[in-house]
Amino acid sequence: MEATTESTAVEREIAIAASPETVWQFLVDPEKAVRWMGETASLDPRPGGEYRVGVIPGHVASGEFVEVDPPRRLVWKWGWQPGPDGPNPVPPGSSTIEIELVPAGEGTTLRFRHFDLPSAEAAQSHAHGWDHYLERLVIAARGDDPGADPWLSGEM
Repeated sequence: MEATTESTAVEREIAIAASPETVWQFLVDPEKAVRWMGETASLDPRPGGEYRVGVIPGHVASGEFVEVDPPRRLVWKWGWQPGPDGPNPVPPGSSTIEIELVPAGEGTTLRFRHFDLPSAEAAQSHAHGWDHYLERLVIAARGDDPGADPWLSGEM
């Protein structure tokens, strides 16, 4: 019998041409956060503090911060508020995101892990989203304008 394992996590490692301190601000400052993801953000980066981002119209991600170690490590619970299509298979706070920022020369290596997702399908869907948004973070954190997010106008 062949054993198979479904991946219910998304893991990425990306290089960013900015210091960990700069990248950190794009993760915890609501004004900077919406430059790369979402149209609104309410962030209280302390253990037990609120994480809430209006990612695209009608779709709000929410949870709470679990671990806050500036500018090295950030962990928060994540999920989706019920939206126009009803409840999401990843409800608020049901999955976990970990980000580690590691100095790399004059830049930063960002290690990203989103886990506790309920299925391989959910992991695949979230991987698509995170690939889009992490690319925008790389651009914004290095000081460039990632431009208008095409997903906000429904161009997914």
